[in-house]
Amino acid sequence: MMKYLIATLALVFVSNPSFAEMKTATFAGGCFWCMEPPFEKLDGVKSVVSGYTGGDEKNPSYEQVSSGSTGHTEAVQITYDDSKISFDDLLTVFWRTMDPTDATGQFVDRGKQYRPGIFFHNADQEKAATKSRDALAKSERFKKPIKTEITKFKSFYAAEDYHQDYYKKSSLKYKYYRFRSGRDQFLAKHWSDQELKWKPGQKKTMMADSKPNQTYKRPSKDKIKAMLTELQYKVTQEDGTERPFNNKYWDNKKAGIYVDIVSGEPLFSSTHKFKSGTGWPSFYQPLVKANVIEKEDNTLFMSRTEVRSKHGDSHLGHVFDDGPKPTGLRYCINSASLRFIPKDELEKQGYGEFKSFFEKSEMKQAKN
Repeated sequence: MMKYLIATLALVFVSNPSFAEMKTATFAGGCFWCMEPPFEKLDGVKSVVSGYTGGDEKNPSYEQVSSGSTGHTEAVQITYDDSKISFDDLLTVFWRTMDPTDATGQFVDRGKQYRPGIFFHNADQEKAATKSRDALAKSERFKKPIKTEITKFKSFYAAEDYHQDYYKKSSLKYKYYRFRSGRDQFLAKHWSDQELKWKPGQKKTMMADSKPNQTYKRPSKDKIKAMLTELQYKVTQEDGTERPFNNKYWDNKKAGIYVDIVSGEPLFSSTHKFKSGTGWPSFYQPLVKANVIEKEDNTLFMSRTEVRSKHGDSHLGHVFDDGPKPTGLRYCINSASLRFIPKDELEKQGYGEFKSFFEKSEMKQAKN
């Protein structure tokens, strides 16, 4: 009976091309909640399962793995149609989902149970993984060396049901966790928006030829003092706060972007601005997430989350959890820390890359 069953399955497998083309890839990039969405959106990917790999413990539980005692790391196992999407394509997406330089965890999740890795299933996958890793290292996109492990696949154990498709089942909690984890900020810093949205079939930029996003620098202390007004200096350099309803941009309704008054790095957009009633400019999300850094602030006998600019290190304001959808956040920002650039002057002032952002937004509004 068993021999008959095996023979029947083999016949079905051989006679059906779709079965013959199914391949498996196993990647680790920190929290598996965040690793599912990028791959599930790809044409040719049949399934993405969250689970555990890299260790020796059989059928481990989430509690065991998260303790760091099993040797396993959180991972995703991808089943894909090799006639529609290649392993090289999956690798391109993989490198743009995590921090390949951190072998001791990923973002807020620390420990070897969150280490990144590529677990190859055959010699071809090993060769492709090694080649792509070397190309990424050669590009010098990251200042630190690439430390993502490339090891032979041993076993994979699916995680508990509540972990599968968590970004769909608990979308608000997932979005909150992902944003606060720092993952998106890191990715936006090292990859362009076009690269992060890349899909198989589109033009692929060679890693060795691509360059990191533009960076901005903080001027010297003397230059900062000379270029700022007394109020701007007090706010940005001494963590001050301007008066509500009596500042430059609290009621500004013009289309454009807001940049750091000190470094010029892009921070917020008018398309994300909303009327909060607080008397300060309020945004439900940054324009460039990587340029807005969060820090714990325990001054004034309360616990708050301060936001500062990445490159200028300017005090911008605070972020609260009482904003509108889709983020539920309210970035309460001092006008004195910002400089507004109208959309018609973006090209002229060196911010032409954001021009298409407003064109897309206007097209979307016209359709609605």
